[in-house]
Formats: sequence, C-alpha cells, structure tokens
Amino acid sequence: MKNLADITARFNLKGTVQDIVPLGNGLINDTYKVQTCGADTPDYVLQRINHAIFQNVEMLQANIEAVTAHIRSKLIRRGEADIDRKVLSFMKTDAGKTYYYDGDDYWRVSLFIPRARTFETVNPTYSRYAGQAFGEFQAMLADIPVALGETIPNFHNMEFRLQQLRDSVATDAVGRVGEVSGYLDEIERRADDMCKAERLHREGKLPKRVCHCDTKVNNMMFDEDGSVLCVIDLDTVMPNFIFSDYGDFLRTAANTGAEDDRDLDRVTFDMDIFKAFTEGYLAGAGSFLTPIEVENLPYAAALFPYMQCVRFLADYINGDTYYKIASPDHNLVRTKAQFKLLQSVEAHTGEMTAFIEACMR
Repeated sequence: MKNLADITARFNLKGTVQDIVPLGNGLINDTYKVQTCGADTPDYVLQRINHAIFQNVEMLQANIEAVTAHIRSKLIRRGEADIDRKVLSFMKTDAGKTYYYDGDDYWRVSLFIPRARTFETVNPTYSRYAGQAFGEFQAMLADIPVALGETIPNFHNMEFRLQQLRDSVATDAVGRVGEVSGYLDEIERRADDMCKAERLHREGKLPKRVCHCDTKVNNMMFDEDGSVLCVIDLDTVMPNFIFSDYGDFLRTAANTGAEDDRDLDRVTFDMDIFKAFTEGYLAGAGSFLTPIEVENLPYAAALFPYMQCVRFLADYINGDTYYKIASPDHNLVRTKAQFKLLQSVEAHTGEMTAFIEACMR
C-alpha cells in the first residue's frame, strides 16, 4: 500500500494534510480526497494516473495544462467570478511538474471544487445541460494556440478499428469467425460509409478540433443551484473530429437498453434524449461548427454504436483479451446490442436530419 501522505508532500499544497480518503468510483484512475486543516486552506484531489492506458504522461499533463490555462484565460477576460470552481487547477511539484513519478506510479493533485456535485441521471434535462457544456467546452478551445498530442492514438479512428477487426478475422485465434459471419457481413456492408470522417479529413474538408472524447453526464460538475460549473475528467482531451463528443454521448445516453442487453427488444434509440442533447450542443458549439460538421451529425450518431460493435466483435473473435467479461459470450451479447442500437439510429436518420435543420434555422 502506498503512503499517500508522502506522495501529497511532493506537491506544493496549502495547509496541513489531515486525512486522505477514497473519492468517487472512477474506472480508470484511483482517486482520493485530500482533506486539509488550517485557516481557509482548500482541500485537494489526488489521482493515480493509469499509466497502462495513458502511456505518455508528459504529453497527457501538457495537454491538460494547455487546455485549463486557455479556458482560465477566457474566463478571466469575461470577468467571471469564482474561477477556481469553473476550471480545474493542478498543483505543481518543486520540480515544476503537475505530476510526480514515485518509481512505480504517476500521481497528480488538483484543487477540490467545493459545493459541487455530479449526476448520473440521464434524462432530457441533463442531456441538454451536457450538450451545451460539451459544446461550449469545444467552442472555448476552438482557437487554442497549442497543438495537443493524442493521449490514446487512434482512439476513435474508424479505419484503424476496422483493420483491428479484419486482423482478428484473419487470425481467428479461437475459431469463432464462423459463428459471427452474419455480423461481419453487416459490418463490411457499412464500412465505406462509416469511414467517411477519415476520408473527408484527408480531402481537407473536415477539421480536427480539440475534443473531450469521453462525453458523459457525470463528467460535468454542477453548482448547488443546478447550473453547470465545469467539464472534468480531461485525460482524453485531444485532437479529434467533433463527431467524437457528439456521437459517443448519444451511444450511451440515448440507448433505452443496456450496453450488454440480452433482450434486444429493449434496445432502441431515444429521440427525446437526441433532441435535448442536440439542442444544447448546437447552442454551445454553433458559433464555430462548419456546415459539413453540422450536416454529418446524424452520421456521428450512427458511427459510435457501429464502432463499438466492431470493437466488441473483434475482442470476441480474439478470445476476449481486452474487455472484462462476465460470461463466455459477453462480448457477443454486447456486439448484438450495439448492432441493434445502430439499426435503430439508422431508422431515425431522416428525423434527426430534419430536427438539426430546424435547430439551425
């Protein structure tokens, strides 16, 4: 067990550390609340960075520093009050770094935001909040002067994910290709259309933006009055197509079933969630979006269940080497549920297009 007090002592904190207790239920990083004693001293958040996923910690923290500094400068220019509650602040070590390596693990410390909370609830109200918050987050970073690095290379690259699937099919490590041939055919039938973003980018028609790449309702902090304070969990912030932030939220939030639902009759695309999130997103990001980005938002809604279907199926064919499974067919169950969601999204394409056009008018 690490001595967490020794680790926090490496950072320039105010006050005396009184207690360090687990915080939240994050799946990627281990997180703790650092409670201090002293007159008007803040509390802090200590995190162990998952080095297996984020292998270039120097790049990761440089991205986060650039993003938070840019947002902070904009909030200052706007004359915003209480800025430390509206953008994350990271503490430095004596070496001037926002992270510390103890020989085994990487750690960082940020200010704890008091009187703030997150929500797990997914309904139209919170979906609209999420759309606007993530849209404004992109808008604030649209003119960032720093080139960010990819903290997870090819994270949402559809061509790359399809190649991974094709490699798994060619190897057929555990002899499962035969039983999933129908799904492989459906995936390949859509492959060219689903790689549209990469083609448009190569043709110079689709820009990469600074995106959050992990758009969930619980990645926002809310004030006591219910207003959004700031976007959190910035590890995946990197250059990507705006489709990442838009489509990935809808893949989870607008699914009326579970990601691994065995009852496919429960899996449909919730248009109320779509409309609420889209209204918020266009209100937040509309100032910088190009016509080709807006036009392809329905494509983004289909892209992410398709991409996740590809990833689950590749893992099933490989013998379940990446995702944790609760049963031998878990990845196949996930594949079927994501494909059903994709079909539901496709059935709503015309309605989505009409709604977006109405919003833009």
